[in-house]
Amino acid sequence: MSTARTLATARRVLRQLANDPRTIALLLLVPVLLLILLRYVFDADPRAFDGIGASLLGIFPLVTMFLVTSIATLRERTTGTLERLLAMPLGKGDLIGGYALAFGALAVVQASLATGVAVWLLDLTVAGSPWLLLTIALLDALLGTALGLFVSAFAATEFQVVQFMPAVIFPQLLLCGLFAPRDTMQPALEALSNVLPMSYAVDGMTEVLRHPDVTGDFVRDAVVVGAAALLVLALGAATLRRRTA
Repeated sequence: MSTARTLATARRVLRQLANDPRTIALLLLVPVLLLILLRYVFDADPRAFDGIGASLLGIFPLVTMFLVTSIATLRERTTGTLERLLAMPLGKGDLIGGYALAFGALAVVQASLATGVAVWLLDLTVAGSPWLLLTIALLDALLGTALGLFVSAFAATEFQVVQFMPAVIFPQLLLCGLFAPRDTMQPALEALSNVLPMSYAVDGMTEVLRHPDVTGDFVRDAVVVGAAALLVLALGAATLRRRTA
């Protein structure tokens, strides 16, 4: 990998995104608006919002970054841009690293905005530091970016990208512990949830919600989510093809 080529790729992606206000709105505003909506859904029971809102603060960035990254990467492939780039002295690692860096920068803004609004505007009450919430939210956004880069290699159209949502995101959403504690599920489902990264994202948010200090479980959850993101990025680089779909 070349640092200069990776940074050049990241700058190109950011310039393209800057010319697409709808994508920027999806990335930055939709998670915030959904959190605001959720806060007033639980207007009569703010404590319920604390529990669910903290979990969704990690889930929303993952889902939005997954959608935007997968569609943006697919467009690069179907328009021939990706093939032209790979015909140049640009390694797969440079390309994947540049995309990850560009979308990672947006993930920082997205996670910071959503966390700030939840804690200081919507009065999300957590025992731990808001910075720990931000850490998990950022790792979740990076995981969504990695998953989006990975699945884009297997889609030929934007519609097919959306079809990956039920296969990649929805099972994690159902099994992550948001709707029921994972230890109350059927043993097979609990075992499956133990290998899905979103489960650790929700667990990490729960640790911040309940404990004022950094716990060993929080460190484990953060490491698992971060390692999953790196693993999926490596798989994305391995499956990157030189031919357009």
